[in-house]
Amino acid sequence: MNQISEQSILEALSQIVDPDLHKDIVTLGFVKDLKIAGGDVSFRIVLTTPACPVKEAFEIEAMKLVGAIEGVGTVNVTMDAEVPQGRGVANKIALPGVKNIIAVSSGKGGVGKTTVAVNLAVSLALDGAKVGLMDADVYGPNVPLMLGIGAVQPQVSAKGQLVPLEAHGVKIISMAVLVPPDKPMILRGPMLHGVVRQFLTDVDWGELDYLVVDMPPGTGDVQLSLAQLVPVQGAVLVTTPQAVSLADVRRAFAMFEQVAIPVLGVIENMSYFIPPDMPDKRYDIFGSGGGQKLADQFNLRLLGEIPLGMEVRESGDKGVPVVVANPDSPQAVAFRTVAEEVARQISIEAMKPELVISSRVK
Repeated sequence: MNQISEQSILEALSQIVDPDLHKDIVTLGFVKDLKIAGGDVSFRIVLTTPACPVKEAFEIEAMKLVGAIEGVGTVNVTMDAEVPQGRGVANKIALPGVKNIIAVSSGKGGVGKTTVAVNLAVSLALDGAKVGLMDADVYGPNVPLMLGIGAVQPQVSAKGQLVPLEAHGVKIISMAVLVPPDKPMILRGPMLHGVVRQFLTDVDWGELDYLVVDMPPGTGDVQLSLAQLVPVQGAVLVTTPQAVSLADVRRAFAMFEQVAIPVLGVIENMSYFIPPDMPDKRYDIFGSGGGQKLADQFNLRLLGEIPLGMEVRESGDKGVPVVVANPDSPQAVAFRTVAEEVARQISIEAMKPELVISSRVK
């Protein structure tokens, strides 16, 4: 029997190519802890996101390729994931333990941005990632309501930092848990900048794969403060299909271009409505195709289309996100798919050798 070599196994595994990074898994360093004991071979394949859609395909292919090597008896493959650290930017605050910051933004209010941010964060947590959610929509902080957090104030750690609250596997901080609900939010630009800084540096976030930031609508002080203070690995733009929403999202895209934050793609919310009692019917209440047109115009990816449904509204009012309350609903399935796509795009950005800032407008 021929002796099995490490080189022969790696050569076999190098036939597996990551479809997003366009390199083989050996070159990318995904193969770890390779052990050979007689005819028994074991190793880990460590991917860049727990939500990797090709995980099962990689496992099957790896077992097939290694199992075909002469002398191999058994093959034990462990699929794992380690979210890569996003690239830092000079002269910006570093958040120890936080690997990637994702901004969820919209050009205008009323498009369901917070609903998207909440379900995105919870979906990433359900996939096995460590997730935080920072409610930076200071004037309309609704994240605690949608996550079922009552009048609970965060504790202070031994280091003098706020300990974020937790719900559905996500760490949360929001003005809504720091200020009485009947107190108006009257804050000018410098004060907003201070709030953003405090939410970033005075909160004990711990170890996070993703910190999702629910931004206020528009292109104001909070967006600029976030861009100035920390390296944001990517932004997602939430829109609805109609023209007035798309026009405002174009402004948001231009702002992120100006402050050198990569835009990961567009999420079209309230895309269409399928009546529960008539599943073969589809109504484009707010028009159709707007998100795709916007993505095409700016050479962006359409990350997903979220259908309208009472389940989303009802679960948000009850404080249980739809991906938890009704995981088999079309809305929940769409949110989970969007979360996987966002995680993929973050990994692609993190693995790029250099961040090249250029206009994407066609």
